[in-house]
Amino acid sequence: MLYDYEAIEKFRISGKILRESREELKPFIQENIPIIEICEKAESLIRKKGGKPAFPCNVSINEITAHYTSPPKDKTKIPERSLVKIDMGVHVDGYVTDTAFSVCFNPEHMIMVNAAQDGLQAAINTIHADMSTSKIGTIIEKTIRNRGFRPISNLTGHSVGRYLIHAGTSIPNVQQFSFKKVKEGQVYAIEPFATLPNAEGRVENYPQKTIYRLVKNKKMKSLYAQKLLKYIDENFKTLPFAERWLKNVIPSNQHNQAFNLLLKSKAISGYPILVEASGKTVSQAEHTVIVKKDGCEVLT
Repeated sequence: MLYDYEAIEKFRISGKILRESREELKPFIQENIPIIEICEKAESLIRKKGGKPAFPCNVSINEITAHYTSPPKDKTKIPERSLVKIDMGVHVDGYVTDTAFSVCFNPEHMIMVNAAQDGLQAAINTIHADMSTSKIGTIIEKTIRNRGFRPISNLTGHSVGRYLIHAGTSIPNVQQFSFKKVKEGQVYAIEPFATLPNAEGRVENYPQKTIYRLVKNKKMKSLYAQKLLKYIDENFKTLPFAERWLKNVIPSNQHNQAFNLLLKSKAISGYPILVEASGKTVSQAEHTVIVKKDGCEVLT
């Protein structure tokens, strides 16, 4: 869809909040800090600046590539000599922007962090209206491979919209055949991932889930489950959420049973944590852009 001036301005405000929050968060991330503190710091910064988290802050370590946020009472800490990927999103009145960066505590992997960033920058430097998504993927893949690394083939960037993180168009990170083109005035998150050259170069699902979404608002027999579902629907709509965001919605001694009822009834569902298939470390970089006739405007 084409966005009017008011919508574009909301995307820009969303991007500004996200950009400022990201830069303030970076020095906070250290070895041995609890992951839940990073998640809550990121989300608090976003809220204080007038935005809302578009999804829970993702903190993905080493071979964990995406979809990990702290569950309630998470005790996990940032390991020493790890590579940490932080993925953050903001929405303003539903208009979503998305960004990610890597923090490396292992000097051996710094060049891989740069490879993902270089792939992102190469795409930003060349993207323009009516450019094929396959060409963008080719540019990202070539850049990452020229640095001596391998892109993740089955993760992509994506168009974003109002209350939509994945709004229908994928931006590949590898060469692939497609007739799809990016359109002037549309908003896209470009999101390269790089891994070691001897890695599988793809992700697979891990059983654990820590991020959820509303599937259907339905009638529940349990009053506590119904109250929890109503809160999810009213506060998050179609956007992902973390279980820790539901604290104090219902009595704590009723929470686990009500939450599990929502999962069992398929009123909500979880996103599997994504892990590099061969267990190799992954880096990530991401910006959200508005495509212009002859280039793009970076929002984040």
